[in-house]
Amino acid sequence: MFDHCLYFNSVALARLAEREWAAVYARFGMTPAQGFVLRVVLASPGCLASDVADVLGIARPTATRLIDNLAGKGLIERQQGESDAREWGIFPTDAAKALDRPINAASSEIARTLRAKIGPELFETAVSSMHGVRKALA
Repeated sequence: MFDHCLYFNSVALARLAEREWAAVYARFGMTPAQGFVLRVVLASPGCLASDVADVLGIARPTATRLIDNLAGKGLIERQQGESDAREWGIFPTDAAKALDRPINAASSEIARTLRAKIGPELFETAVSSMHGVRKALA
């Protein structure tokens, strides 16, 4: 009935992907969204909440909420900007730095698992197509 509906199919796919990624990030005591935010901060220490939002394609208030959650877990800390006191850079703590390799390895492993389940060609085509749709709708 809804085979050609972008909304239905994207939401159904998101639920399935969420389950797969949730199992991976649960090992680190995080949700997938928290895990991806942490990976951004680990890759770009000192980034701003707006940078995190831009990289992940999420709203800034959502990024801020996720950053607050990670700060509460002791994984990131905010530091006031030197040139602009209104800006707060986001930095990984030592506890977060210790997760850098394990969380990236786990992310690579689930990506390989999903690629194997779906098939490499369909996996790459789907990711590329979804990225194109996101850009077109943004």
